[in-house]
Amino acid sequence: MLGDWARDAARQSGQARAVQMPGTHCPTQNCLLESLPAADLRGLLPHLELVRMEVGDVLYESGASSRHVYFPTTSIVSLMYLLDDGASAEIGVVGNDGVIGIAIFMGGDSTPSRAVVQNDGYGYRLDARHLKAEFERAGALLRVLLRYTQALLTQMAQTSVCNRHHSVDQQLCRWLLMRLDRLHGSTIKVTQEVIGGMLGVRREGVTEAAGRLQRAGIIRYSRGRIDVLDRALLETRVCECYAAYREESDRLLQHI
Repeated sequence: MLGDWARDAARQSGQARAVQMPGTHCPTQNCLLESLPAADLRGLLPHLELVRMEVGDVLYESGASSRHVYFPTTSIVSLMYLLDDGASAEIGVVGNDGVIGIAIFMGGDSTPSRAVVQNDGYGYRLDARHLKAEFERAGALLRVLLRYTQALLTQMAQTSVCNRHHSVDQQLCRWLLMRLDRLHGSTIKVTQEVIGGMLGVRREGVTEAAGRLQRAGIIRYSRGRIDVLDRALLETRVCECYAAYREESDRLLQHI
């Protein structure tokens, strides 16, 4: 079930806040933008707007069209699928490795999922009209985003398989590792209720799984915060889904 953070998020759709571009932020903190040839990136720079993303901000809502795509730099965004009864599950996660809003350039305009900021930070947004113009030009950005889309679809498929066939312990390990890959540091600010909503399991199941990891010395958990103490040991507890996704993602994106 969704917690208060998600119910509040539904009332904040599209609330990523534009800010001035401080010197500590740069578009190349996003891996996709960093991979662009210098000339292509220079052409995009005047159209990229730095935005602050707060926990709970909804970047796009289920079934609604979006006016922007977002390139996270220090934030993490969850792609959530919600059922009519209020149940939910995370189908994908995007950080500085990717882009939010693939429906815009794939021609669908909207998707049945919701994009919710889970870890606050910054990113850059690009107007949908400018993105479409870039696609019509069929330049480097087109190739980069199509390869990323295939990697994201792989992540979604692997997540679906994992949620169906693997234990809550293994799912939690995968979930933690996917966050660590997109964060600077080893601390994840999140509650067990939120993790339960992401995995589509009861909070009690997350509590038990987190307790086993803590007793093994892998994590230290306090309310609203998880510190990963031993990533190497965490990787020994995760199912094959994590490695399968990383291998395919590296194959697709290492030469863009």
